[in-house]
Amino acid sequence: MASDGFRPLDDKSLVEYIKATPSLSSKLGNQIDELQIKEVGDGNLNFVYIVASPSGSCVIKQALPYVRCIGESWPMTKERAYFEAVALKEHGRLCPDHVPEVYHFDRAMALIGMRYLEPPHIILRKGLIAGIEYPLLAEHISEFMARTLFFTSLIYRTTTEHKQAVAEFCGNVELCRLTEQVVFSDPYKVSQYNHWTSPYLDRDAEALREDNTLKLEVAELKAMFCERAQALIHGDLHTSSVMVTRDSTQVIDPEFAFYGPMGYDIGAFVGNLILAFFAQDGHADPKNDRKAYKVWLLRTIENTWNLFHKKFTALWDEHKDGSGEAYLPAIYNNPQLQQLVKQKFMSDLFHDTLGFGAAKMIRRIVGVAHVEDFESIADAGVRAGCERRALDFAKMLLKERRKFQGIAEVVSAIQKVH
Repeated sequence: MASDGFRPLDDKSLVEYIKATPSLSSKLGNQIDELQIKEVGDGNLNFVYIVASPSGSCVIKQALPYVRCIGESWPMTKERAYFEAVALKEHGRLCPDHVPEVYHFDRAMALIGMRYLEPPHIILRKGLIAGIEYPLLAEHISEFMARTLFFTSLIYRTTTEHKQAVAEFCGNVELCRLTEQVVFSDPYKVSQYNHWTSPYLDRDAEALREDNTLKLEVAELKAMFCERAQALIHGDLHTSSVMVTRDSTQVIDPEFAFYGPMGYDIGAFVGNLILAFFAQDGHADPKNDRKAYKVWLLRTIENTWNLFHKKFTALWDEHKDGSGEAYLPAIYNNPQLQQLVKQKFMSDLFHDTLGFGAAKMIRRIVGVAHVEDFESIADAGVRAGCERRALDFAKMLLKERRKFQGIAEVVSAIQKVH
């Protein structure tokens, strides 16, 4: 055991740990001798165990002091587990229907015990690759984003409450710096961790690094990400951070959480849906051309933003006379002015969303961590074609985002690429 009380657990030591932890053993009906343990952490950073007994189950997640997919050569603070636990609890309080319950947190061990999302829950990204429609996805994810972003913003909170929360999450600086590097810096320069479908995209990657207009836009987004403490954001809200069935949507893995720009979360989710759309041609086969599924994806992109807009502004209306200090009732007291304020705010947020969404798309094609949507396309030439269309669209969106007045225009632009 390290001097700070940390030790990485394996199947055997995990059983001993659970035995000594009532909040976990009670969830398993105290049937410790019959535990089944399976390590399922396919992500880039952590160990994740599913623990099941005949009368209960849970998930144990432990952060390692380095990036798991790279190794000990890339150290990483295990304190991220603390911020993940705090964010899970806060998100769960604000939106309990769409966040798994936390049963236990051990800061020294960087370990979280939480609800196991039992089958048929699967990672959303895998469902999108398989071509499965989720009729409630836009409804649920817009609810999660509207509630978590609104209630942690100054539209609802006092500046005193807000500053205290911002100060706490400033401690998650290492994961913020990781995002700054892999999303806003590495794709635009030569970096040892960058890779792409070579040789097909060699010229595309080079063109990206030479595009000064793009670099100016990315600098603006990076500044906003670093400087703007707008609300508590998940910080990594892509389609592998969501588990789904046809009637359940659960948001997991908020270890990158901090107080940042709202558009980063919305953009991450929408950008990943757009990546899924561009990957569909690579998954088409004689039995299924995926055309109907692409229509569903575009509808989901449109519905996600429109429902978010509706729910967020409804919360704003409901709490307009509350203690939020961004728009004091004594100043913004007539309906016409309130409407103007909302329109301006939501328009700016929409353009932030498009910018961050585009940046997230770019990093997944030429940066360090790619997406299975494309990686699972076996034919490199076909994969590169899909990726190029996504990359070209993302570059256009990043540069021209302010020209779009609504999400329907974005969907229309996506359709024109094909």
